[in-house]
Amino acid sequence: MPSTSISKTEYDPDRRTLSVWFVASGKCYQFEDVPPETFAEFRAAFAKGRFFNERIRNRFRYRLVGTANNSG
Repeated sequence: MPSTSISKTEYDPDRRTLSVWFVASGKCYQFEDVPPETFAEFRAAFAKGRFFNERIRNRFRYRLVGTANNSG
């Protein structure tokens, strides 16, 4: 099911980095050291925003990496 709060996600299994783009702000954050099992559960979650808030947000180190509008 599409999320109303998360527009896109990408996961790099080698670096264990989860990138999340948010609908409202267009911002992308990278979350570090996310286990592949957590990403698999996130992808399978019916309510992605709820899963993100409960299992990812404030549990993994993160940084702002850009916005959806910075590609030109």
